[in-house]
Amino acid sequence: MANKRDYYEVLGVSKNATDDEIKKAYRSLAKKYHPDVCKEPGAEEKFKEVNEAYENLSDPQKRQMYDQYGFDGPQANFGGAGGAGFGGFEDLGDIFASFFGGGGARQRSRGGVKRGDDIERLMDLQFEEAVLGCKKTISVDVAEPCTACGGTGAYSKSDIVTCSKCQGSGYVTIEQRTIFGMTRSQTVCPKCGGRGQEIKKKCEKCNGKGSQVKNKNIEVTIPAGVDTGLQIRLEGKGGAGELGGEPGDLYIRFRVKPHKVFKRDGDTIILEAPLSFSDAVLGTSVAVPTIYGDVSLKIPAGTQSGTKFRLREKGVQNVRTKRKGDQIVIVNLVTPTNPTPEEKKMFEQLKNIEVKEKKSVWDKFKALFKK
Repeated sequence: MANKRDYYEVLGVSKNATDDEIKKAYRSLAKKYHPDVCKEPGAEEKFKEVNEAYENLSDPQKRQMYDQYGFDGPQANFGGAGGAGFGGFEDLGDIFASFFGGGGARQRSRGGVKRGDDIERLMDLQFEEAVLGCKKTISVDVAEPCTACGGTGAYSKSDIVTCSKCQGSGYVTIEQRTIFGMTRSQTVCPKCGGRGQEIKKKCEKCNGKGSQVKNKNIEVTIPAGVDTGLQIRLEGKGGAGELGGEPGDLYIRFRVKPHKVFKRDGDTIILEAPLSFSDAVLGTSVAVPTIYGDVSLKIPAGTQSGTKFRLREKGVQNVRTKRKGDQIVIVNLVTPTNPTPEEKKMFEQLKNIEVKEKKSVWDKFKALFKK
């Protein structure tokens, strides 16, 4: 990710830019760097960069994830179709039309090749799997070149001929009468779909698509620290492309199941632990559970119910900074519900000691309300 530029920098907007400002900047840059208009060196790469930036910043959820994690965490796997082609944005049709009178279809279907659809899958994770990271296997349909036609989509090589309408160029010229007079524009050939070739007889195995869809198991590496709503992208693991087109991407969105004891607040883990009266009064050391194993915690004498103790770096590892949060242990005094005769005798003795004091704990509390 070292060579990636900040998405806001790419579009030339501030991090507080509104959706309209982002869209306006994108349309301006898309027109400027479109490869069919701009002949500057590197124009195509700049166009892809603009597309990717707009795709992430125009989507509220992707923008939130990018603002939070940047390129270092799962957000680094986000991106989308912008880096793989020039399609995928509703705005592009308007932009291309302004140049070519409907040339958007030309760019999206250049050579008759069609990129596969993106696929989204929901993956459930246990609390420990999300915090510590893990590897999971997911079953998806992936694209492979057709074994019968080798990806051409034709029954045989002799069944591929030059398109009679566009003479192999893939485009046709259209004349239109406007208020400025007759104009000429290019658009994708309606007969061959921009491929420049016709197939007289389609491959019987793939029906002319040039690819086959097979179900495969894909191993997914889940980074430590993911949480519900976060998603990662597996490039090229989505729907099958047609006629040699690139496959789409696979997006995996996570849903983390709650833990029966631990609670998560960002990178902090919270644990409420019981504490007996004797341990609270006299003090003790206890083995406190953490997601990484037990840790010894010293409870000082005279600890009150609700006291919070901090265990450094025993929380969740941040997916961006890789730094671990803390675990907060909240101790709560446990009142015996069915005390034994010995316990009753002990508490009666304690009560008699309190009575001998000039003011009981309750008297001191009531005094707070007196003027």
